[in-house]
Amino acid sequence: MAFENLTERLQGAFKKLRGKGKVSEADVREMTKEIRMALLEADVALPVVKEFVKNIRERAVGSDVLETLNPAQQIVKIVDEELTKTLGSSESHLLKSPKIPTVIMMTGLQGAGKTTLTGKLAKRLVKEEAARPLLVAADVYRPAAIDQLKVLGEQIEVPVFELGTEISPVEIVRRALEVASQNKNDYILIDTAGRLHIDENLMQELADIKALAQPTEILLVVDAMTGQDAVNVAEAFDDKLGITGVVITKLDGDTRGGAALSIRAVTGKPIKFVGTGEKLTDLEIFYPDRMSSRILGMGDLLTLIERAQQDFDEKKAEEMAQKMRENTFDFNDFIDQLDQVTNMGPLEDLIKMIPGMNQMPGIDQVKVDPKDINKKRSIVLSMTKEERSNPDILSPSRRRRIAAGSGHSVVEVNQMIKQFNESKKMMKMMSNGNVDQMMQGMPGMEQMMGGGIKGKLGKLAMNKMMKQANKKMRKKKKKR
Repeated sequence: MAFENLTERLQGAFKKLRGKGKVSEADVREMTKEIRMALLEADVALPVVKEFVKNIRERAVGSDVLETLNPAQQIVKIVDEELTKTLGSSESHLLKSPKIPTVIMMTGLQGAGKTTLTGKLAKRLVKEEAARPLLVAADVYRPAAIDQLKVLGEQIEVPVFELGTEISPVEIVRRALEVASQNKNDYILIDTAGRLHIDENLMQELADIKALAQPTEILLVVDAMTGQDAVNVAEAFDDKLGITGVVITKLDGDTRGGAALSIRAVTGKPIKFVGTGEKLTDLEIFYPDRMSSRILGMGDLLTLIERAQQDFDEKKAEEMAQKMRENTFDFNDFIDQLDQVTNMGPLEDLIKMIPGMNQMPGIDQVKVDPKDINKKRSIVLSMTKEERSNPDILSPSRRRRIAAGSGHSVVEVNQMIKQFNESKKMMKMMSNGNVDQMMQGMPGMEQMMGGGIKGKLGKLAMNKMMKQANKKMRKKKKKR
């Protein structure tokens, strides 16, 4: 994740407050100095850093904070609130035109991931709204962009309007509007041209497309790796076109992530989506409060649950939850769950969304090898139907036979069975909603989350997010 270095630095700043019964103004000054350095290293724009640090310092040195029983915890809460405010306070959804179609114009520099993002957004609209979008290939300067959009259109089964590279982009958009009107498409997504840098010709072309298409949304696609220059790009596009929102791509990479913190504060335009991977499903709504929690190492359980809801078969998930409660979860279910979790993304990224996990020693070095999942699958497939359904009968002789059949050692088979039993135990506790019991039942969990700031924040964050998630799921059931 892009903010790992920033997270580590911020946690280092908070660590110095841990265990202090009293926090002085000097402590606050020292902490905010470290926060300032951490943000600058993460490529956050200097004016944003100054304002952010000033607000924290003003709020943190008040007597109502420094004289509380837990001043350190209060200060971390203030940082969380200020960070959320800097990122935009609340999520911003796509605007819809009162008249069909809603036109969305995708803009940005070359290489930011505009074309891929256009496909991802179209897929999201089809899945969530049962929409009938039309993709428009208006980048005539890069033939590969047209071919790429056509490939994406085939993958997501969405039509692509293109007229090659000899017709002007404005004319292409004019004819696309006519086609969308005839076919009653409810969205038009225009993939416009980009350059390696901003120039007058590009901006004039985009302004002409805007004048013709009258888009409801003008989204600026920004590469998270652009760093501080992303702010200059956003300001230039906004001055010329009046962008309505920003999409940040490649936020899953090894980047400093400062663009996300800077753009909203400098332009006043909301970040609407973030690209978190290469798959067409790797597009998330940007929630400022959740992103703040992730940056501070407090996890993001709500996004984790939403990903699960998207990728899990709902009926199967309910059956699995029932099996967990009744303690009848077996190896067949284990394999099904492994497959579904793998579809949600890299397991090491999912682990870090659980509150408190970010602070576990060595968590940054955790890498889940896909071969390890294949190993588990081969061990389970070497069991008989009876053994998969009834793990309690796995005697030493059966384990030796399974090891020989799967091509692995008895030690590896025993390790896998032990992991299965531990995960079964943890999931039963989670299905009952008992966070404290889950932490006590897992070796090392209490120690991992059990001291000072990180312990309190870890438990508070997890309990709060579990309540929010349960409330959200109850609402969903009520709608059905």
